Amino acid sequence: MTDDVLDTRGGRVLVSVAAGVAGLAGSYAVTGNAPAFLASPVERTLARTLPGAIVSFAITTLGSVGQQLNLLTAVVVAGLFVALAARAAILAGDAANNRLLPGTGTAVVTWVVAVALTGEPVLSAGAALPAAGVVVLAQALDAAGGHTTPISSKRRRALSTVGVALGASVLGYRLGGQRTPTATAADAPTLASPGVDLDDAQTKLDAASDRSLDVDDLDSLVSETFFEVDINSIDPQVDAGEWTLSVTGAVEQEVTLDYDELQGMPAENRFSTLRCVGDSLNGKKMDTALWTGVPVDQLLDEAGVQSGCECVMLHATDGYYEEFPIEALRGGLLVYGMNGKVLPRGHGYPVRALVPGHWGEVNVKWLTEIEVLEREAEGYWEQRGWQGTGPVKPVAKLHHAELLDDGRRRLAGHAYAGLRGISRVEVSTDGGETWADATLSDPLPAVDGDRAAEDAWRQWVYAYDPPSGGHTAVVRMVDGEGTVQTAEETNPPPSGPSGWVSREFA
Repeated sequence: MTDDVLDTRGGRVLVSVAAGVAGLAGSYAVTGNAPAFLASPVERTLARTLPGAIVSFAITTLGSVGQQLNLLTAVVVAGLFVALAARAAILAGDAANNRLLPGTGTAVVTWVVAVALTGEPVLSAGAALPAAGVVVLAQALDAAGGHTTPISSKRRRALSTVGVALGASVLGYRLGGQRTPTATAADAPTLASPGVDLDDAQTKLDAASDRSLDVDDLDSLVSETFFEVDINSIDPQVDAGEWTLSVTGAVEQEVTLDYDELQGMPAENRFSTLRCVGDSLNGKKMDTALWTGVPVDQLLDEAGVQSGCECVMLHATDGYYEEFPIEALRGGLLVYGMNGKVLPRGHGYPVRALVPGHWGEVNVKWLTEIEVLEREAEGYWEQRGWQGTGPVKPVAKLHHAELLDDGRRRLAGHAYAGLRGISRVEVSTDGGETWADATLSDPLPAVDGDRAAEDAWRQWVYAYDPPSGGHTAVVRMVDGEGTVQTAEETNPPPSGPSGWVSREFA
């Protein structure tokens, strides 16, 4: 009986697992956080096949953690594919008494699996070669150890194999991180498009800074971090030079334009707030940015809309799609800039839709097609039980509470009502019996700069002398039409949360 690592069941399993880890690391090293990463197609498949109830639970209860768990599951599954390929090759080599077969077999089978999953023949070598390298290394260590080496030496050889795999993981993670394109607005380059007025953008951003209330820990009027909700954990990687947008379907003539053509059209800088339909009542999936883009009406008018249902389906690079009334799209933007910079990958680079006053799900990222429909259809989320294609529900959120030096308590937050606007925010410190007006931030400027932005939140702040003993603070908003936000509480599914936000103080 020998002491070779590959001559025992446990040793073969260990080397196979190590090969799986190395294969994943190699794939990530050459692709970064991109669709060509070996785990990405597995994650996409999981996201599309999970039952709607599970998806809803993940969104409303787990939030971003649910998506991370889905990605982790995909990583494990993809690693298992490589590990099984290595194990099959090792067993085949043992059966054929061929020392070349385990390494070459691991490389070939892993490459075939990777190509089948990603469709990338060249990049798939990033998974195949490290996986095969681990198997070959294990064989080499066995050969160097000989057949009379004590069992402790076999353990050292096994640990050496695992150590190499873990080292490859660290290296792969670092290299992959360097290859991952910019995903956040802070790191994006400044816009340099002929149709953009950058001076106007900077003036608006300065105005937003000046009008933000001076309250610690309260998001400014332009969000420093902007929520992201996508059907995939790994964002599409789109080449702007190859990107096109088409208006198709029930139109007089189909219209297609590329990125350069879009950037050459007159653009506008517009403040707009987005809120996720899966946001909790007092959650933080609601943010505001200054978006730069071209009014979508220009393309719709050029195409000549002939819809029989007055509805439209937007399609994205990642396979996402949403249907909603075409009237909601009119007045929207084809966005390629965010806060004076190039639209980041995580927010839909090169182009996304901005649909004023509507839930975030219809503001489709990585937009490729505007399909004008003859009859109504269900979008991606509607097929999973959601109904979030309508206007957002008004909300006043309470995200800040502190005791001031003078003994008063100060509350603060944001209010948003879509295109209805905001006339005031009211606060009750006795559980809703009586109400007082909070102080509102000045409105963000509109596109022309002379009016208030139509679709942007406002901050609010309210200070009061807290009563003795415990009390409950409640906040609600009144929209621009004088309608008080409903007190009826609803959960996010299926059409977004509603109700008054409250907080108890001892």
